[in-house]
Amino acid sequence: MERRDNYAIQCGNAKKRFLTYDQEAIIAKFSLAHDGTYLYIPMLSRPYRLRRDNGDLEKEIGGLWRDANSFGEVMTLLDVLCDARPDRRAAGRWKSMQSFGLQFHQHLLEDRPGPEALAFDRDPEGLARACRALNGTPLPGADVSSAIELLPGLSVCLQFWRGDEEFSPRLRWLWDENALMYIKYETMYYAVSLIEDRLLEEMAPKGGERP
Repeated sequence: MERRDNYAIQCGNAKKRFLTYDQEAIIAKFSLAHDGTYLYIPMLSRPYRLRRDNGDLEKEIGGLWRDANSFGEVMTLLDVLCDARPDRRAAGRWKSMQSFGLQFHQHLLEDRPGPEALAFDRDPEGLARACRALNGTPLPGADVSSAIELLPGLSVCLQFWRGDEEFSPRLRWLWDENALMYIKYETMYYAVSLIEDRLLEEMAPKGGERP
């Protein structure tokens, strides 16, 4: 319960911070569609809209607008909208996620078969289909590898290797070399969790549970 409350507090603080920003500058920075009530922006190939008066977030699924105030969605989208540099530009070169952080972060996400990696290992073909559903661009270098656009101009590369009798399945994330012009290092972890959740959603049978 305490952890959920902390998540809610962080989301609330992110929304309050958004409300202190010049929204016209945010609109110009991202060339956002907008009206008097919402700012509109795609995230992970899905339309989102952000209420201008309170920071609440919705996503369009099946032609209907649905609540999108999960921790990962709010923190990722608002952090990028508020903190991305106006002069941001993609370098076109990949860099391991851990390379952006401090020494004690090294290998934090690698060399451990987390639940997402285990789920992907049970259905690598489903993972590849999920990447395609997010309009990912296939890349070489792993059993499944894809560049997935998180937000306009900012892509993330997933690399996944299946496990076998000797090695556990391995999941690795790469970001554009200039990613910190778009997103804070801490927010990268929220974004990765969001992408993993979205991939598992796409892998789930229609009307069924996630793998």
